[in-house]
Amino acid sequence: MAQTLIFTIHDDGTVREEAITIENAVIAGWTGRDKVALEKHIVELEEMGIARPASTPIFYRVSASRLTKAKSIEVMGGDSSGEVEFILIKHRGKLYVGVGSDHTDRKVEAYGVTVSKQVCDKPVAAELWAYEDIRDHWDDLILRSRLADGTLYQEGPVTAMLDPQDLLPLYSETEPADATLVFGGTLAAIGGIRPSESFTIEIEDPVLGRSITHSYSMTELPVAG
Repeated sequence: MAQTLIFTIHDDGTVREEAITIENAVIAGWTGRDKVALEKHIVELEEMGIARPASTPIFYRVSASRLTKAKSIEVMGGDSSGEVEFILIKHRGKLYVGVGSDHTDRKVEAYGVTVSKQVCDKPVAAELWAYEDIRDHWDDLILRSRLADGTLYQEGPVTAMLDPQDLLPLYSETEPADATLVFGGTLAAIGGIRPSESFTIEIEDPVLGRSITHSYSMTELPVAG
């Protein structure tokens, strides 16, 4: 089901608000450039009983209706946690960059990664940057996330993941279709994967001196059995 969200778009020195309809939402997993770091994250999840991926990278489809800019999401029980990721949106022939969280139920993930991707909403920030404005200094971008108490949970350069120009052709041999959103992969958690009452995600552009952030809280719904 398509989802229409209103974004504030920064494009070649201009700022505008625009409604963007997403028809295809894709979670790219195991996108690490550094194979040692990639293996570390795989082992981290194996310790939680989550099987190795069938391929690296791997692309999971998720309903676009799961995308949300809301400040709060509802989750089943206390077994879910967020993951900061850059997002790529193809809209009217142009590529835009933002930040999102592949919020995932870890208990479900242990028996079915594909299923777990569909269980939780996927928070995204309300701002986007034109990819062309940052293409020449893409590797300088920084991703980070924090837990409810401000503890740094993830931090590192986007160089930990494949560059968009390398990642997108692996998903589609042709240019991604308009109305497509792709999550670009995540970083290992500092201190291990764990839940939090709220989660803050950020992508920073130190070259242009700007960042996009989004915070959201989780409301736990009871698991009746």
